[in-house]
Amino acid sequence: MELTLPLLQEKIKEWKGCPLAERSNAVLGEGNPQAEIMFIGEAPGKREDELGRPFVGPAGQFLDELLVSIGLKRPDVYISNVVKYRPPENRDPTDEEKEQCMPWLQLEIALIRPKVIVPLGRHALGHFFPKMSITNAHGKAQKLSDGVTVFPIYHPAAALHNGNLRQALVDDFLALKAFLDSRENGKLEIENASA
Repeated sequence: MELTLPLLQEKIKEWKGCPLAERSNAVLGEGNPQAEIMFIGEAPGKREDELGRPFVGPAGQFLDELLVSIGLKRPDVYISNVVKYRPPENRDPTDEEKEQCMPWLQLEIALIRPKVIVPLGRHALGHFFPKMSITNAHGKAQKLSDGVTVFPIYHPAAALHNGNLRQALVDDFLALKAFLDSRENGKLEIENASA
Protein backbone atom coordinates (compact mmCIF):
# COMPACT_ATOMS: atom_id res chain seq x y z
CA MET A 1 0.00 0.00 0.00
CA GLU A 2 1.42 3.37 -1.05
CA LEU A 3 1.80 5.97 1.70
CA THR A 4 -0.34 9.06 1.17
CA LEU A 5 -0.87 12.13 3.36
CA PRO A 6 -4.32 10.96 4.54
CA LEU A 7 -2.89 7.54 5.43
CA LEU A 8 0.06 9.16 7.21
CA GLN A 9 -2.35 11.35 9.18
CA GLU A 10 -4.37 8.32 10.24
CA LYS A 11 -1.20 6.57 11.40
CA ILE A 12 -0.10 9.63 13.43
CA LYS A 13 -3.50 9.73 15.16
CA GLU A 14 -3.08 6.07 16.21
CA TRP A 15 0.58 6.42 17.25
CA LYS A 16 1.43 6.45 20.95
CA GLY A 17 5.24 6.51 20.69
CA CYS A 18 5.59 9.81 22.53
CA PRO A 19 4.37 10.37 26.12
CA LEU A 20 2.76 13.65 24.99
CA ALA A 21 0.30 11.55 22.95
CA GLU A 22 -1.31 10.38 26.19
CA ARG A 23 -2.30 13.89 27.23
CA SER A 24 -2.98 15.82 24.03
CA ASN A 25 -4.39 15.47 20.52
CA ALA A 26 -2.31 14.83 17.42
CA VAL A 27 -1.91 18.04 15.45
CA LEU A 28 -1.16 17.17 11.86
CA GLY A 29 0.23 19.24 9.06
CA GLU A 30 -2.19 20.83 6.63
CA GLY A 31 -2.23 22.74 3.40
CA ASN A 32 -1.43 22.14 -0.23
CA PRO A 33 -0.09 18.58 -0.71
CA GLN A 34 1.83 19.81 -3.78
CA ALA A 35 3.15 22.95 -2.07
CA GLU A 36 6.57 24.19 -3.10
CA ILE A 37 6.92 25.91 0.30
CA MET A 38 6.62 24.12 3.63
CA PHE A 39 6.58 25.96 6.96
CA ILE A 40 7.63 24.00 10.05
CA GLY A 41 7.05 25.15 13.62
CA GLU A 42 8.13 23.52 16.87
CA ALA A 43 4.98 22.12 18.52
CA PRO A 44 1.26 22.83 18.86
CA GLY A 45 -0.05 25.27 21.46
CA LYS A 46 -3.31 25.20 23.41
CA ARG A 47 -5.57 26.33 20.55
CA GLU A 48 -3.90 23.96 18.11
CA ASP A 49 -4.40 21.07 20.54
CA GLU A 50 -8.10 21.96 20.91
CA LEU A 51 -8.77 22.21 17.16
CA GLY A 52 -6.24 19.61 15.94
CA ARG A 53 -4.83 22.09 13.40
CA PRO A 54 -1.40 23.76 13.23
CA PHE A 55 -0.92 27.51 13.71
CA VAL A 56 -4.50 28.54 14.53
CA GLY A 57 -3.80 30.48 17.74
CA PRO A 58 -2.31 33.99 18.01
CA ALA A 59 1.01 32.94 16.41
CA GLY A 60 -0.93 31.35 13.55
CA GLN A 61 -2.95 34.52 13.01
CA PHE A 62 0.31 36.47 12.77
CA LEU A 63 1.68 33.84 10.37
CA ASP A 64 -1.42 34.29 8.20
CA GLU A 65 -0.81 38.07 8.13
CA LEU A 66 2.82 37.54 7.18
CA LEU A 67 1.85 35.14 4.38
CA VAL A 68 -0.67 37.63 2.97
CA SER A 69 1.96 40.39 3.15
CA ILE A 70 4.00 38.50 0.52
CA GLY A 71 1.07 37.38 -1.62
CA LEU A 72 0.56 33.88 -0.19
CA LYS A 73 -2.32 32.21 1.62
CA ARG A 74 -2.54 29.05 3.69
CA PRO A 75 -3.92 26.97 0.78
CA ASP A 76 -0.75 27.85 -1.19
CA VAL A 77 1.65 26.33 1.35
CA TYR A 78 1.96 23.36 3.72
CA ILE A 79 2.28 23.99 7.47
CA SER A 80 3.40 21.48 10.09
CA ASN A 81 5.37 21.11 13.32
CA VAL A 82 8.36 19.07 14.44
CA VAL A 83 6.46 17.72 17.47
CA LYS A 84 2.89 16.62 16.78
CA TYR A 85 1.55 16.99 20.35
CA ARG A 86 1.30 19.95 22.72
CA PRO A 87 3.94 20.02 25.47
CA PRO A 88 2.39 20.83 28.88
CA GLU A 89 2.10 24.54 29.68
CA ASN A 90 3.41 25.31 26.16
CA ARG A 91 6.96 24.56 27.28
CA ASP A 92 9.64 23.97 24.66
CA PRO A 93 9.69 20.42 23.31
CA THR A 94 12.50 18.29 24.68
CA ASP A 95 15.19 16.77 22.48
CA GLU A 96 13.65 13.36 23.16
CA GLU A 97 10.17 14.52 22.06
CA LYS A 98 11.61 16.04 18.89
CA GLU A 99 13.50 12.81 18.17
CA GLN A 100 10.39 10.68 18.77
CA CYS A 101 8.27 12.77 16.37
CA MET A 102 10.95 13.40 13.73
CA PRO A 103 10.13 10.33 11.56
CA TRP A 104 6.61 11.75 11.05
CA LEU A 105 7.98 15.08 9.88
CA GLN A 106 10.46 13.34 7.59
CA LEU A 107 7.60 11.37 6.02
CA GLU A 108 5.58 14.57 5.57
CA ILE A 109 8.53 16.23 3.85
CA ALA A 110 9.02 13.16 1.63
CA LEU A 111 5.35 13.21 0.61
CA ILE A 112 5.10 16.98 0.03
CA ARG A 113 8.54 17.27 -1.62
CA PRO A 114 8.82 21.03 -1.10
CA LYS A 115 11.48 23.03 -2.88
CA VAL A 116 11.74 25.51 0.01
CA ILE A 117 11.43 24.61 3.71
CA VAL A 118 10.90 27.47 6.16
CA PRO A 119 11.82 26.42 9.71
CA LEU A 120 10.07 28.77 12.13
CA GLY A 121 12.36 29.16 15.12
CA ARG A 122 15.33 27.35 16.59
CA HIS A 123 13.66 23.99 17.27
CA ALA A 124 12.67 23.50 13.64
CA LEU A 125 15.99 24.90 12.38
CA GLY A 126 17.87 22.47 14.62
CA HIS A 127 16.60 19.50 12.63
CA PHE A 128 18.27 20.77 9.46
CA PHE A 129 21.30 22.56 10.93
CA PRO A 130 21.93 21.49 14.56
CA LYS A 131 24.84 23.89 15.11
CA MET A 132 23.26 26.92 13.47
CA SER A 133 21.72 29.68 15.58
CA ILE A 134 18.36 31.14 14.49
CA THR A 135 19.72 34.57 15.42
CA ASN A 136 22.49 34.20 12.83
CA ALA A 137 20.54 32.21 10.22
CA HIS A 138 17.17 33.95 10.01
CA GLY A 139 16.30 35.56 6.71
CA LYS A 140 19.06 33.78 4.74
CA ALA A 141 18.62 30.89 2.32
CA GLN A 142 20.65 27.75 3.05
CA LYS A 143 21.06 24.85 0.62
CA LEU A 144 20.65 21.23 1.71
CA SER A 145 22.59 18.47 -0.02
CA ASP A 146 19.43 17.21 -1.75
CA GLY A 147 18.86 20.55 -3.50
CA VAL A 148 16.11 21.74 -1.15
CA THR A 149 16.50 25.28 0.17
CA VAL A 150 16.01 25.97 3.88
CA PHE A 151 15.00 29.55 4.67
CA PRO A 152 14.99 30.00 8.48
CA ILE A 153 12.73 32.61 10.06
CA TYR A 154 11.98 33.47 13.67
CA HIS A 155 8.87 31.77 15.04
CA PRO A 156 5.85 34.14 14.92
CA ALA A 157 5.24 33.49 18.63
CA ALA A 158 8.64 35.07 19.37
CA ALA A 159 7.30 38.42 18.12
CA LEU A 160 4.22 38.06 20.32
CA HIS A 161 6.48 37.72 23.37
CA ASN A 162 9.11 40.20 22.21
CA GLY A 163 7.71 43.11 20.18
CA ASN A 164 11.21 44.01 19.01
CA LEU A 165 11.22 40.87 16.82
CA ARG A 166 8.05 41.84 14.94
CA GLN A 167 9.95 43.94 12.38
CA ALA A 168 12.57 41.20 11.99
CA LEU A 169 9.78 38.77 11.05
CA VAL A 170 8.28 41.23 8.57
CA ASP A 171 11.75 41.76 7.07
CA ASP A 172 12.40 37.99 6.94
CA PHE A 173 9.16 37.43 5.04
CA LEU A 174 10.10 40.18 2.59
CA ALA A 175 13.48 38.47 2.16
CA LEU A 176 11.65 35.17 1.59
CA LYS A 177 9.51 36.82 -1.10
CA ALA A 178 12.63 38.29 -2.74
CA PHE A 179 14.24 34.85 -2.65
CA LEU A 180 11.15 33.18 -4.16
CA ASP A 181 10.97 35.85 -6.86
CA SER A 182 14.68 35.46 -7.68
CA ARG A 183 14.19 31.69 -7.82
CA GLU A 184 11.46 32.13 -10.40
CA ASN A 185 13.72 34.47 -12.38
CA GLY A 186 16.67 32.06 -12.17
CA LYS A 187 18.90 34.30 -10.03
CA LEU A 188 19.42 32.50 -6.76
CA GLU A 189 21.42 33.73 -3.82
CA ILE A 190 21.96 30.87 -1.42
CA GLU A 191 24.57 30.52 1.27
CA ASN A 192 26.44 27.26 1.56
CA ALA A 193 25.67 26.06 5.03
CA SER A 194 28.41 24.36 6.96
CA ALA A 195 26.58 22.93 9.92
